[in-house]
Amino acid sequence: MLLDHDHCYRAIQSRDSRFDGWFVTAVRTTGIYCRPSCPAITPKRTNVEFFVAAATAQAHGYRACKRCRPDASPGSPEWNTRADVVGRAMRLIADGLVDREGVGGLAARLGYSERQVHRLLVAEVGSGPLALARAQRAQTARILIETTTLPITDVAFASGFQSVRQFNDTVREVYASTPTQLRESKPPSAPAGGPLTVRLACREPFDGDSLFDFLSVRAVPGTEALHPGGYARSLRLAKGNGVVTVTVAGGAVSCALVLDDVADVQAAVQRTRRLLDLDSDPTLVDEHLATDPLLAPLVAKRPGLRAPGHPDGTELLVRAVLGQQVSVAGARTLASRLVAAHGEPLSNPVGAVTHVFPSAATIASLRPEDFAMPRARGAALIEACTHVADGRIVLDAGSDRDETVTALQALRGIGPWTAGYVAMRALGHPDVFLPTDIGVRNSLVALGVDGSPKSAAALAERWAPWRSYALHHLWARL
Repeated sequence: MLLDHDHCYRAIQSRDSRFDGWFVTAVRTTGIYCRPSCPAITPKRTNVEFFVAAATAQAHGYRACKRCRPDASPGSPEWNTRADVVGRAMRLIADGLVDREGVGGLAARLGYSERQVHRLLVAEVGSGPLALARAQRAQTARILIETTTLPITDVAFASGFQSVRQFNDTVREVYASTPTQLRESKPPSAPAGGPLTVRLACREPFDGDSLFDFLSVRAVPGTEALHPGGYARSLRLAKGNGVVTVTVAGGAVSCALVLDDVADVQAAVQRTRRLLDLDSDPTLVDEHLATDPLLAPLVAKRPGLRAPGHPDGTELLVRAVLGQQVSVAGARTLASRLVAAHGEPLSNPVGAVTHVFPSAATIASLRPEDFAMPRARGAALIEACTHVADGRIVLDAGSDRDETVTALQALRGIGPWTAGYVAMRALGHPDVFLPTDIGVRNSLVALGVDGSPKSAAALAERWAPWRSYALHHLWARL
């Protein structure tokens, strides 16, 4: 992704927070890199250079600004929307795949050689996968240092470093402070043994009310719960399970994490960000959709509407199949029965969140008659989960969207609506439209236009490449 020096410089002159996360500004005279909205005096044009990723600035010898904390910026919308190898790689690195499986694991997921993945990332981002993962580990380490009472040595390994020395060197290089100095400058905000609380940066405007309304009507008892000002749900993670409780207050979004293993904190935070669609650019989306006279009033009513993602692709697929030909409430009831019968109890339940949704392997081991729905649909659900359990289909933010949709639709009982819904929420596809959805039809008819599938699909063409957001505006209107 090429950066235009003039455009970037104008962004830092105006301290425009919309560009936070898109790029970082490195100042040659100070050796510091900042987010575009940094309140410090704007440096001279000749003294700055711009990088797509903080990792690239670090590789060039710059350290993070202590005033604007660029590592706490929202993520770049570029990596959410791009469906190519680089976009998929960036999402997988953010989820911690390199720390869990190494560069070889990343390359295997992408279907490329390690050398080719490195070459593509350096060409687009300026840094290879190891440098990008290192920057992510540094950010996770800072969060743990400042928000937990974990011993510093435990923080080192929990944030993904292989040795304490590597951890100390990286923290000193990135933040110009030792881990101990970071903790002394900002004592942990959470009590010992309590949940780990993380503030989640997002771009304004943020329509939290509509987002929680969407999640609340679909919340499955046992795995999800609503609370004043927010939402909680269980998470299935690499080293254990966890519960995230999201709260929105005064425009600030934060999450409290209760984890079986604190080493899962990076993945838990990233999956929560995708659940809430926090890395999107709402201004860009709203400006595009508002050019359509049909959608303009809906956009004006709900500025900053998000397209909620989902942290567990298997769960979303199962719930989508359960919801075929029944109401949202009916699908919720079926899912709650499945959780009660086959869900995995949490070792650390939080309030009404007591279970993790059944795994693909668990559901694949069931019989069609174990589901309170037609046998043919139960058999289709078992077949789909078998494909997920054995790795033939992978449902996460790093999956190839087109290939995954094709693979899903090749399964019996999985049609375009189900595959599209999974692509939109589990894979984070920003340009999905479901013309056969009854909610779409009802909303379009209420707006005075033809709601038939053919007409709706043709109408939605003018909303590309943000049809997922247009779909949510139509649903929210109901």
